[in-house]
Amino acid sequence: MNGMKLLLDTCLSPHTRDALLDAGHDVVWVGDWPADPGGDEILDAAHRESRILITLDKDFGELVVAFGCLHSGIIRLVDIPVRKQSALCTRALAIYGNDLLKGALVTVEPGRVRVRLHLPG
Repeated sequence: MNGMKLLLDTCLSPHTRDALLDAGHDVVWVGDWPADPGGDEILDAAHRESRILITLDKDFGELVVAFGCLHSGIIRLVDIPVRKQSALCTRALAIYGNDLLKGALVTVEPGRVRVRLHLPG
């Protein structure tokens, strides 16, 4: 799925940002911001701009599941080497893009993917 709006957390490599840009996505990387505003603000910014958040941080899932924070889809990478991040993000976007746009939480781990469909409210 090309042309998706993404927000990459600071924990992801600028190389991942560049590869996703090259793949045709609209990418904003928190590492380009003047300062890291923290998880709540990052999640809020992604939601305000209808961007899928891509992160390594499990705290975003907790903000959504436990505290009901609004979001526009989240991909969490777990134990994925930097050199594989962009390829696995691209694959997850292609396969689960429609679910992500509906607010899914997609966790990508070596050898498996978990999808949690999230119904707000």
